[in-house]
Amino acid sequence: MQHIIYLVPLMAIIGLLYTYVKFKWVSRQDTGTPRMKEISDYISVGAMAFLKAEWKILGYFVVVVGILLAVLAQTNPHSHWMISVAFVIGAVLSALAGYIGMRSATLSNVRTAHAARSSLKKALGVSFGGGAVMGVGVAGMAVLGLGGLYILLKAYFAPEAALNSNEMIQTIEVLTGFSWVPNLLRFSRA
Repeated sequence: MQHIIYLVPLMAIIGLLYTYVKFKWVSRQDTGTPRMKEISDYISVGAMAFLKAEWKILGYFVVVVGILLAVLAQTNPHSHWMISVAFVIGAVLSALAGYIGMRSATLSNVRTAHAARSSLKKALGVSFGGGAVMGVGVAGMAVLGLGGLYILLKAYFAPEAALNSNEMIQTIEVLTGFSWVPNLLRFSRA
C-alpha cells in the first residue's frame, strides 16, 4: 500500500502523453485561408512575446522569493533551505505549463474558426481539443511536480518515518514551497 504514491507521477505522465497526442491532433487540423493563417501567425508571435515578457518578470520574482524562502527557512525549525528549491521547481513547471497552454490556444483558435465554416460539431471538437491540451497539460505538470517532489523529499527527509513524525512535518513544510507562480502574478494584477 505504501507504494501507491508512485501512481501519482505515473498518472501525470499519462496525462502529459495525452496532452502531446491531442496537441499533435489539433496541429494537424486545417488552418484555413492564407489570410486566416497570416492573422494567426501574428497572434502567435504576439502571444509568445507576452510570455517572454512575463517570464522575465517571473524570473526576477522567483530569484527574490527563492532567496527569501531560503533565508526565512532558517528561522523555522520545521523548514529547510530546500523550500526555495521546491519553489523554483514549481515556477519552472508552471512557466512550462503556461507555454503549453499558450501554444495550444494560438494553434486551436484559427483551426476552430476554419472548422466553424463547415460544421459546428467539427469546430467544437477542435476547440475542446485545444482546451484539453491546456487543461490536462497544466494539471499534468502540477501533479507531476507535486507528486515527484513529494517522493524525493520524503526519501531525503523521512525515508522510514511515521506520518506524524517531525521528519514528515519537515517534508510537508518544504513541499509547501512548490507553487504555481504565473497564477500568483495574475492574481496580483487583478
